[in-house]
Amino acid sequence: MEKTEKIWLDGKLVPWGEANVHILTHTLHYGLGVFEGIRCYQTKKKKPAIFRLHEHVDRLFNSAVVLGIDIPFSPEEIFTAIQLVVRKNKLKECYIRPIVFLGHNQMGLNPSGVDVRVAIAAWPWGTYLGDEGISNGIRSRISSFTRHHVNITMTRAKACGHYVNSILAKTEAVRDGYDEAILLDPQGYVSEGSGENIFLLSKGRLKTPALSCSNLEGITRDSVFDIAKHLKIEVEEGLITRDELYLANEVFLTGTAAEITPVREIDNRKIGIGKRGKTTARIQKMFFEIVQGNHTKFNKWLSEA
Repeated sequence: MEKTEKIWLDGKLVPWGEANVHILTHTLHYGLGVFEGIRCYQTKKKKPAIFRLHEHVDRLFNSAVVLGIDIPFSPEEIFTAIQLVVRKNKLKECYIRPIVFLGHNQMGLNPSGVDVRVAIAAWPWGTYLGDEGISNGIRSRISSFTRHHVNITMTRAKACGHYVNSILAKTEAVRDGYDEAILLDPQGYVSEGSGENIFLLSKGRLKTPALSCSNLEGITRDSVFDIAKHLKIEVEEGLITRDELYLANEVFLTGTAAEITPVREIDNRKIGIGKRGKTTARIQKMFFEIVQGNHTKFNKWLSEA
């Protein structure tokens, strides 16, 4: 990780090395907290623009509502603070991490009365699954770990503790020689990757798991719906079985970190032609054109820092 100069912590910019928390921080022990992953891109105007910042801030607050956390700042204050962090660190392109967590003024499973704290950090971060993966696709496996049940840990929230499940799946996949994991929901249907939503192409149509399949309501996922509509590609949400993935013409993952990453192989089975397919390439190309400010229709998704 490449360090930057400042982190926004509880309303103030502090030096990177001084943005510390107490060892008894409630979220460290129990996992109750919410966060976002956001990307900022350099546009054709040579200015940094944050991708879908409004939607990310909305989801941060919605996640907090689901977990019963009252954020001590308004959405407008967090929106402005994110822009400030990018600007003060003089970043042209970066990854941004806002996090809402509980402090250390008391312990125990009942979080009532625990201080709510907010931090925002930003740093340069390249392609999550590698430039080679973006171009030629990655190898993935179906995880032995099941995704959360929707009524055990409510999956609409992007919650800190949820990602223990993701870590177990990702670690298993990498240990076994794969790049990424794909998790099934408790009913055995395809849910998502360890940190990404998933799409498949079959018979000219895109398909992605419905949000009842324990998957996060991804913002890049939502962007693909609009991009596909622009490209006149049909998209549907529904139940997807494991073998549907094997038989798909194309499969790709979407997420803030992963962007649009093709999957060339699942469980040692070649997907389609075994590399990035034509439809994935079209969607991927338009996505990167949008974040660079080359599509006027989608400039509403970009917020200057």
